[in-house]
Amino acid sequence: MEQREILSARQAPTGGLTAVSVRARFGAYRPGMRSFDSDKVRGDHVLSPGAKLPPGLRPAAVLVPIVDRPAGLTVLLTQRHEKLSAHAGQVSLPGGRIEPTDDDAVAAALRETREEIGLPADRIEVIGRLDTYITGTGFEIVPVVALLAPPLPLAPDPREVTEIFEVPLALVADRANYRQETRELKNGVRTYFVLAHDSRYIWGATAGILVNLAEVLVT
Repeated sequence: MEQREILSARQAPTGGLTAVSVRARFGAYRPGMRSFDSDKVRGDHVLSPGAKLPPGLRPAAVLVPIVDRPAGLTVLLTQRHEKLSAHAGQVSLPGGRIEPTDDDAVAAALRETREEIGLPADRIEVIGRLDTYITGTGFEIVPVVALLAPPLPLAPDPREVTEIFEVPLALVADRANYRQETRELKNGVRTYFVLAHDSRYIWGATAGILVNLAEVLVT
C-alpha cells in the first residue's frame, strides 16, 4: 500500500477554535460541488487518475457533529458494525440515504442521526454545510455541519453502531495530519485520504469530508 503526505503547507493555526468562531466560518462559507484546491466535483474519484463519476448517483446526507466540550471542540464519529452490508467496521459520520419522506438533506441527516445514535433533533444546532461529496459507491452526500452542547443523550443502535467516540477538532482541522494512501479495492485501484488518531483509522469519504471541514476552518 502506497502512502504519501498530502495537502500543501498552506495552513493556518488551529488553536483557539471555539463554537463562536466555527459559527462565523460557516456563516461566511458558500458550499458547492468543488474539489480539493480545484473546480472539479469533490469526491472519491478525484484522487484516483482515470476514475470517473459513478452513474446513477443516490442522494444522501451525513451530520458532521462538532461537540462543544469545556476542554475544547471535538468531532463525533461512529464505528460501524462489522456485519453491515456496506462499509462494515469503518469509521463514519452519522447519516444515510435521503428518503422521499425527508423534506431535505438537513431533515435526512437529523433523522439518520436519531436512528443511529439516538440524538434528538432538538439537541442539534445546524450551522451550515460542506461541499457535496461523491463516493465511489455512487452516493451524492450533503454533509450538514452542527454544534452539540453536552451532555449528549446518546443511544447507539447496536445493529449499526458498535461505538461512538470523539476526535479533537484541532487535530481534524490541522491539514498536516492527513495523508493519501493507495490500494486495490473492489472497484479498482483507488487513492483516498487518511486521518489516523490513536488506534482509529479514518479514511475514504469520511476523511475526505473532514478535509473539507479543515479547509473551511483554517483557510
